Amino acid sequence: MPDRYLEDRMSLKAAFARQRAVIMALMLRNIRTRFFGHGLGYLVAIAWPLVHTLIIIGIFYFNNRMAPVGESTLLFVATGAVPFQVQAYLSTFMMMSVLQSRPLFAFPEVKVMDALLASIVLEVLSSSTVVLILIVIGAAFGENLMPRDLEQAASAYGAAILLGVGLGLFNGILALIIPIWAMMFAVFRILLWVASGTVFLPDSLPEPYRAIQSYNPIAQSIEWMRYAYYDSVGAGFLDRAYVVKFGVVAIFVSLLVERMTRGHVLSAR
Repeated sequence: MPDRYLEDRMSLKAAFARQRAVIMALMLRNIRTRFFGHGLGYLVAIAWPLVHTLIIIGIFYFNNRMAPVGESTLLFVATGAVPFQVQAYLSTFMMMSVLQSRPLFAFPEVKVMDALLASIVLEVLSSSTVVLILIVIGAAFGENLMPRDLEQAASAYGAAILLGVGLGLFNGILALIIPIWAMMFAVFRILLWVASGTVFLPDSLPEPYRAIQSYNPIAQSIEWMRYAYYDSVGAGFLDRAYVVKFGVVAIFVSLLVERMTRGHVLSAR
C-alpha cells in the first residue's frame, strides 16, 4: 500500500510538472508572437491600454469636460478604464490566444484549457502592471489614485478579472466553433466601451435606461470600482453579488460547452 501511494504521488507530481511546463511554454509563445514576432513587442500590450486611458483623459481635458463626480478627471477616467480594460483584454486575448494556439492542439500534451489558462495568467500580470504604472503617473502629476476603501477597490478589481475570465472562456470556445465570432466580438467590444459607463455614471441615467444598465455586469464592475473612491457613487445601483454570480455562471457554462463540443473542436484541427 505505501508503495502504491508513493507511485500515485510521484505520478501526480509529474503531471503537475508537465502542466506547468506546457503553460509556461504557451505564455512565452504568446509574448513572442503577439506583436512584431519579438518578445519586446509585448511591451505594446502594456502600453496600449495605458495610452488608451491617457487619450480619454486628453479628450476630457481639451474639451473642458469636468468629471461627473469628484474633482479629478484623471481619477474618474482611470476608475472607469481599469475595470473595463481588465475584463475586455482578458476576454479578447484569451480568445485570440486559443485561436493562435489551435495548431498546437495536435500535440497530446496541449489542450484548449492550457491555452486559456496561459492567457489568463499573462493578462492578469499585464493589467496589474498597467495599474501600477497609472498610479506612478498619477503621483508624478500630483494625483492621488489610492482609493478611500482599498478592500472594495481590490474586490472590484478581482470581480473584473473574474468577469473577464468568464467571458474569455466563453469567447475562446465559441471562436473555435464559430471563427467569425472573433471579428464580431471586436466590434461588440467597442460598443461595450461606449455603453458601459467608462466615461459617465450609469446611476445618473434616466429610467428606463438606468434599470437596463443595471443588468450590464461590466457597468456594475465599473460602478463597484468607483464606489471604492467616491462616497456618493453606486448607492442605489451597485449590486456586487450580481457581478460575481455572472462571472461564476459564465465560467461554468463555458466549461460545460467546452466539454460538450470537445470532439468537434478536436476534429476541426
